[in-house]
Amino acid sequence: MRFLFTLTACVCLIAAAQARADSRVFIVANQPDGYGVDECLAKGEKCGAPAARAYCQSREFAQATGYRRVDPDEVTGAIPASTGSAGRPGEFIAITCHR
Repeated sequence: MRFLFTLTACVCLIAAAQARADSRVFIVANQPDGYGVDECLAKGEKCGAPAARAYCQSREFAQATGYRRVDPDEVTGAIPASTGSAGRPGEFIAITCHR
């Protein structure tokens, strides 16, 4: 009986660790579209939650657990400084998605 309990506990811990590990952070250019969604995402306001969730769902993730503005210095050279929104070069949003 003790062995069965220990085995069950190990399986649960492994499954929980895998579930937590199945997340990804997407770095996207902050695009002004006239609707203000870019500002909601960049400032982490609640109005950005539907846009972040839709972004995650379009990439086969279940939910967005966070979104915020990212300074170009936080990105390790993978994104050219000239990339970004017109008039606001180099502004990016980080969206964290979970399965």
